[in-house]
Amino acid sequence: MAVVTEPRPGIAERLSQMIRLPTVSAELEERGSEPFESFVTLIAQLYPLVHEHLVLERHTDFGLLFHWTGRDAGAEQPVVLMAHYDVVPVDESDAWTHPPFDGVIADGVVYGRGALDDKGPLIVVLEAVENLLADGFVPARDVYLSFGGNEETYGHAAEEIARVLRERGIVPWLVVDEGGAVVDAPLPFVPGRAAMIGVGEKGVMTITLSARGEGGHASAPPSRTAVRRVARAVDRLGPRTFRPRPSKAIGRMLSQLGAQTPGSAGHLLRLLGSAPLVTGQVFAALGGEPAALVRTTVAPTMQSGGTAANVLPSQASATVNLRIALGETTQQTVLRVRRRIRDPLITVSVVEASEPSPESATDNDQFALLADALAVSHPGVPAVPYVMMAATDSRHFHRFAPAVYRFAPLDMSNAQRASIHGVDENVEIAALERGERFHRALLERLG
Repeated sequence: MAVVTEPRPGIAERLSQMIRLPTVSAELEERGSEPFESFVTLIAQLYPLVHEHLVLERHTDFGLLFHWTGRDAGAEQPVVLMAHYDVVPVDESDAWTHPPFDGVIADGVVYGRGALDDKGPLIVVLEAVENLLADGFVPARDVYLSFGGNEETYGHAAEEIARVLRERGIVPWLVVDEGGAVVDAPLPFVPGRAAMIGVGEKGVMTITLSARGEGGHASAPPSRTAVRRVARAVDRLGPRTFRPRPSKAIGRMLSQLGAQTPGSAGHLLRLLGSAPLVTGQVFAALGGEPAALVRTTVAPTMQSGGTAANVLPSQASATVNLRIALGETTQQTVLRVRRRIRDPLITVSVVEASEPSPESATDNDQFALLADALAVSHPGVPAVPYVMMAATDSRHFHRFAPAVYRFAPLDMSNAQRASIHGVDENVEIAALERGERFHRALLERLG
């Protein structure tokens, strides 16, 4: 009697199963580690060939490192494909069209937390490797899959994986992590689509501003309470705290977009690409994402102080998140903050900090490989360099790897990009299929 096996579910169903596991790293204490361990078990079930042919190592409780031996087993400089499987929390008061952890599939779209950040980009890597293994394919050089489970909480899984590889003398030839995507109208007045590939990422710093003052009854407040002093310090850290400082990547981005943009708009882009000082002023005036591309940003995110509505607090504090522009340092950033605050009674404490990355080249074989793979998955869409404004796990690799790029090969509309860390996060099934083709083409073209 023949054994009847169940057909392997499609990519949408597999992503849906991943989304149903609430791997919320910021809620580890409340939820426990079970969702994360279930995720590890799930991918072993969904991708049996990956687990049969690749060697899996666990680093910390949340780091997964798969090693795929290439045809030249003694060759150095492998490829590292990265992603993370943890997600950010959900505000229960938000009105999601579909419950965020149900993984609903409707009208060719998969909905749920992590669909874009970062289980969607993770699954297209596994899909490509599984499909290549099914065809008996062996890559030209070693390949590592590095998956972290605490990227959203700046955890140490990816940091430990990077440390282990470096300790073993393994210097990746190419590292690809989440970051840019295939987008429409990458800049205002720039038509068409572009694959925005992060060639660098801004540094991250979290600081607290704290002050002490005389407590007492709120009916007779002094002229400057602890709360007022902290509020004044926060107010002084406005958008113009840091001067615009466009990196070389911004100039390259503008020049390339200008070459594909017709008319006066293309001429303006090319002009901006050759005039960084003007670019900085123009982008800073535009505000929002354009401004964040060219300078260090300052975002007050939390405040605390006080125990009752009618009691003056004896201490108050505010938390400020900064994203440090390429070319600047964490030390320069702290000094600038202190100068802008101009108050010796405000204590500035650095909670965490990481330096901006160097820029990876665009005139090398690695970037050309990304463009070649893109021509297969997204024909006619150019590969355009830019600066990643958010932090990724790949920041632990740029200290010793010469070519680190941040790109998730998924099509993302403006609404979809806004849903990342927001409401109604979703990805089209067709975008997942193109993402799988990108990684398959990349691996097939390694030489």
